[in-house]
Amino acid sequence: MDRKAHWENIYQTKSLQEVSWFQPKPETSLAFIEQNNIPKNAAIIDIGGGDSMLVDHLLNLGYTDITVLDISASALERAKARLGNKASLVSWIVSDIAEFTPTRKYDVWHDRAAFHFLTNENEIMHYVSLLNDFVSQDGLLLIGTFSEQGPTKCSGIEIKQYSENKLNLLIRNTYNKLKCEYVDHLTPFNTIQSFIFCSFKHKKAA
Repeated sequence: MDRKAHWENIYQTKSLQEVSWFQPKPETSLAFIEQNNIPKNAAIIDIGGGDSMLVDHLLNLGYTDITVLDISASALERAKARLGNKASLVSWIVSDIAEFTPTRKYDVWHDRAAFHFLTNENEIMHYVSLLNDFVSQDGLLLIGTFSEQGPTKCSGIEIKQYSENKLNLLIRNTYNKLKCEYVDHLTPFNTIQSFIFCSFKHKKAA
């Protein structure tokens, strides 16, 4: 499957309210950010952010260094159009996370519902290497994936389910787990999707 073509088609044919992951306000992500007292000048990257509303809320809260990455150029163009003049305050990156090599480190790495699309072991290990190398020492990882009680597919693509323990095992050499919670996401179609959402702190340099 051509992953990029698949997602471009999704964003070119469905509105924001017609995709299962739509949230008018990303309550869990914003709560985790608030709980960790993230400075307003922290470098934040939203992985697979597409045209989600998180960037709108972060800008409204006064955050000044925001990057949104997505495989779909169409998704990012939709977000830019929605933000209008504010779009110039955000860095936009069109890239498949499985092929991404950052040019800087980030203080906050946020990923809601992107990581679980990586089912190939090499891609998963590449992602973990990015977390090890491109999140600031003492930086924060916020990651949400489908739980083991959640869907096995999304948008016609098989995903990899995670538990708190499975997520922790992947990154425990570099991160300390702070908090995990299960979240039931109500889709626009009135169905429930079970997520596991966790926060991790990058271990300080020895």
